[in-house]
Amino acid sequence: MKRYVFLWIPMIFIAIVNGSARDLWYISYLGEQSAHQLSTLTLIFLFGLYFYFVFKKYPISSKTMSYKIGVTWMLLTLSFEFGFGYYRGLTLTDILADYNILNGRVWVLIPIWLLVAPRLYFAWLNKN
Repeated sequence: MKRYVFLWIPMIFIAIVNGSARDLWYISYLGEQSAHQLSTLTLIFLFGLYFYFVFKKYPISSKTMSYKIGVTWMLLTLSFEFGFGYYRGLTLTDILADYNILNGRVWVLIPIWLLVAPRLYFAWLNKN
């Protein structure tokens, strides 16, 4: 399991590059809300590519392990997100605003994807 905790760390850098692309490139064309939504979708895609290579190189050993990886990655991400938000001086309300799907904020899809992706990849890569 320790390996998969360490394999979570590159996701921070993937997310930073994705957010930088949003802020430096297409936010001025799309506006903040649409850029946020597109950025969330591109991050899901980029994580999906990363997961494919990770799980091909380090196959998940069981369905139970896939659930443990998903829960761990989701909790690490939420801890990082909230901890970094507090470090930057954001309030809990500010941080939670990106999770309000009723206001078009779709960031909640990221922790959901991190939770379910290992199980989906386990099933996909072990279907033979």
